[in-house]
Amino acid sequence: MARIDYFNDPDAPAANSIVPSVTVVACNAEGALLLIHKTDNDLWALPGGGVDVGESAPEAAVREALEETGFEVRIIGLVGLYTNPHHVMAYDDGEVRQQFSICFAAEITGGSARTSSESKEVRFVPPSELDGLNIHPSMRMRIDHGLGDRTAPYLG
Repeated sequence: MARIDYFNDPDAPAANSIVPSVTVVACNAEGALLLIHKTDNDLWALPGGGVDVGESAPEAAVREALEETGFEVRIIGLVGLYTNPHHVMAYDDGEVRQQFSICFAAEITGGSARTSSESKEVRFVPPSELDGLNIHPSMRMRIDHGLGDRTAPYLG
């Protein structure tokens, strides 16, 4: 399903749903960041997705990382809570979802790179090469927070 992200755009459609979602910041031994090239909006992003009924947010983060990248991860911390009501995602089925994302820090514990229906490419990207990728501003904020030396999670 295709989607369009609106970020602080006064012409954005009004949200009609909110779905808790998760993202994962995980780096390899060389410090390169695990990213996916998404199929729904053609942007580079952290692995992640919606929390399913019956699972916790950390469980969803572990599941989504494996589903989208092929890598097993272990949650080691909280990067932040991203709930900007002025960031909405409009899907081609009429749903307009308000952002509600919990970003976790994780370490890679196993697996190997593979794509999925949601990821057309899986790659470890050195932080110095992030500026060359098409990354949504909200996702880039999570990446910068996850790679930075923050003493407390972002709450916003």
